[in-house]
Amino acid sequence: MTIKEDFSRTGFVTLPDMVVEDELETLRGIYSDFLHGKYDLDGFRSDLTGDISSDKKVEKITQIMRPSLIDSRLPETATYRKALDTARELLGDDIEMDFDMMINKAPGTHAETPWHQDAAYWPDLPDKRAVSFWMALDDADTQNGCMMYIAGSHILPIQPHFQPVSGGALQCRIDEKAEISYGKLKAGSAIAHHGYTLHAALGNSSADRNRRALILNFRPKAMIDLMRSRGYDHLGNRETKTKPGK
Repeated sequence: MTIKEDFSRTGFVTLPDMVVEDELETLRGIYSDFLHGKYDLDGFRSDLTGDISSDKKVEKITQIMRPSLIDSRLPETATYRKALDTARELLGDDIEMDFDMMINKAPGTHAETPWHQDAAYWPDLPDKRAVSFWMALDDADTQNGCMMYIAGSHILPIQPHFQPVSGGALQCRIDEKAEISYGKLKAGSAIAHHGYTLHAALGNSSADRNRRALILNFRPKAMIDLMRSRGYDHLGNRETKTKPGK
């Protein structure tokens, strides 16, 4: 079975060695620059849990949106080009990168990423093709917060999503009988998932391991242009979808 057939059937597919050889340490170094204050990330960085308590000493889920707008080295890497080629293999030759982001879970933060569909964050578009590459820069397992997926859920409409904490992640409810696949990855590997695939992530309960993920999203260029014409650039406030199909 080809990766396109596997992706079409389950809504996600594992891609070993997605990070191009010799670029893993380069990407880790760039990632460290973002995490440790090299750039002014006002408007780009947040805690995905929505936790803004004044006594907080560490972000539980660090999210940095569109880092390639800040560091031009990223889109020039062979890894970004390889991801684009693979996205076109999965979805078609009209596919381009829409946005990228970094999501890190620091050791001992324990915060889970709730179940959701990425499309719940996006405007309703006539062409629903979209794929996100979740690339592991550290080994990801059940201890430090690997991803979880529900196979076949990409054929579902957008489920009702809610936002229990202002500024936090959207979430939805899943069938408690659903079979969960755990996305354990070696550093440098990736999982590509459809924009409608139900997914979540465990918290980082490890004592000393980060869980750094670099995520690249792709969709048809015409849909990217349509979103930008509507003023939607994946920064700023996000819309909460509360009704299926909206």
